[in-house]
Amino acid sequence: MADEDPLAVVLMSGGLDSCTTAALAHQEHRLAACHLQYGQRAEARELEAFHAVCDFYGVGPRLVSRLPTLEQIGGSSLTDRAIPVREGPPEPGVVPTSYVPFRNTHILAAGVSWAETLGATSVWCGAVWDDSSGYPDCREVFFEAFRNVVKHGTRPETTIEVVTPLVHLTKREIAEISHRLGAPVHLTWSCYHDEPVACGRCESCVLRLKGFEEAGLADPVAYKTAST
Repeated sequence: MADEDPLAVVLMSGGLDSCTTAALAHQEHRLAACHLQYGQRAEARELEAFHAVCDFYGVGPRLVSRLPTLEQIGGSSLTDRAIPVREGPPEPGVVPTSYVPFRNTHILAAGVSWAETLGATSVWCGAVWDDSSGYPDCREVFFEAFRNVVKHGTRPETTIEVVTPLVHLTKREIAEISHRLGAPVHLTWSCYHDEPVACGRCESCVLRLKGFEEAGLADPVAYKTAST
């Protein structure tokens, strides 16, 4: 990217969706990357993946920060080891135990704050609604409301666009886009567990594997076992 290209803050967990979002943003923007830790089970592995994807795209500014409030609140199988991680595909109409209460609001707020400080023109988020676990803070109506918050909660001269390019895509389409753009999905981590090899059975692994299978593509990440 050229120095005159606009700067975008990409919210990156280190998973398939955020990597694909970074690949899309990288086409026309210089990138800054924001990674939030909130006591999730795969915290260390996600951070490793985050830096690996950033290195691939030559990302300079990187913000790695903690959200201790979410860790202390708990209420999710990702942050509370006493709550088992659900396996298998999503259950229609059921918000799974992996939902971290109001998480995206915290993450987006951090990204927008940093974007305003950096002078970035956009914040990119890889949230998916149409083919996902059904987290309420991944819905289009939520992002529209948050865009209004950004408009009224930043300096008058500040214009920051909240971009959600994947929100209405299927996992198959996301896998296809990542393949077309040459995104480094082999460096990503989507599993809810922090283990040497992805489990292949948690909801996140199942959704990811389903997407690659439907796209007719091989997922380059290794799995203990696959259940689609």
